[in-house]
Amino acid sequence: MMRNRTYRVVDGERIEGYLRPIFIRNGGDYYLTDLKVFADGAIFFWEWGDLDGLRAKLEAGWVATALEEGAWASAHDLARWRFGEVVSWTTAEELLGEVVDAIDRLNGRPDSTDRCVAAALRYVGSRSETDRIVLRDAYLAIPAHHRIYALGDMDARDIPLRLLISEAGETWDEYVFFEFEDGSEALDEGGVVTEDGRRGAFRYFADWRAPHPAAEAPREADGSAEAGSPTVHLNYGRPVDPRAHGLRNEFPAVIEVADVLYPTVEHAYWALSTDDESLRERIRTAPDSQAARAIAVGAERRPRWADVRLAVMADLLRAKFVQHPDLGEVLLATGDGRLHYGSASSQFWDIRDSAGRNWMGRLLELVRAELVAGRIGLRL
Repeated sequence: MMRNRTYRVVDGERIEGYLRPIFIRNGGDYYLTDLKVFADGAIFFWEWGDLDGLRAKLEAGWVATALEEGAWASAHDLARWRFGEVVSWTTAEELLGEVVDAIDRLNGRPDSTDRCVAAALRYVGSRSETDRIVLRDAYLAIPAHHRIYALGDMDARDIPLRLLISEAGETWDEYVFFEFEDGSEALDEGGVVTEDGRRGAFRYFADWRAPHPAAEAPREADGSAEAGSPTVHLNYGRPVDPRAHGLRNEFPAVIEVADVLYPTVEHAYWALSTDDESLRERIRTAPDSQAARAIAVGAERRPRWADVRLAVMADLLRAKFVQHPDLGEVLLATGDGRLHYGSASSQFWDIRDSAGRNWMGRLLELVRAELVAGRIGLRL
């Protein structure tokens, strides 16, 4: 279900995505907007987040799947109306499952439908009870509103799959008429699964071919081009994972640089950005990182500071995560996921949709790789 494709550009790289309509509930009213899902795990729902962030918004009802009759709804610059006789097609759980599938497909990985079909073919070949149970679990893992599309056959819908996971004698809650090509029916008139119906399902799969087989991700000689871990959004004040606060530069982690102690990376960066010794001390002893930056803003930068700031920041981050192994563990726990650094002092350092260059996130990824190299004893 990837009809509406989109993308964003990060550091010159095109990140594929898809979008689908959702309602946001804000202040009691509903707003029709787009949910944007990207291959790197980043999700936009009026703010940037990831799967955990979307789950939290669904649980809070802010991303709304249940719509209240009589409530006001709006499509910006288009229309405003009240809900009446509402029928919702997707639950919060189904929407979350749809997003997980979208991320898998965008990365060329099998999604829940692909895994279910593979399980069905295994069961058809083995006829073992163990494989039938595996197939049942795989079928139920498909978001319910997508199950009828699993076989790419809108005549059969998902009936052959449902027959395979059922046992003869089971009764379906709703009566579903379906006739196989040989004239046998899936269920009897009471909605009961019959042996003939199950045999029909096995015959159906004997000739079935996937209409859209999952694409195989290309194998790279030195490792995948895609991240295997989810994107982590390091937003100021409200990261999805509270531990991620420790990855931000304003986190209170004293670092020693050239025999001088700084309360945070932010203090050190701004102090080192000026040649004025008295001003550097004022910045170093500022009560917090915001005050340190405020003092530094009015000062003159070192000559060619813009040309060396990346090297300085990289060394400060190395000092932080080496001198604080507990924070190094938090950084390592992000795996190989992209690190999106939000709410920095400029678009050079942070990520703002497709505008920011995200150098802070990129340097954190570099230091993370260096920590891994140290763990495995790789030294050049």
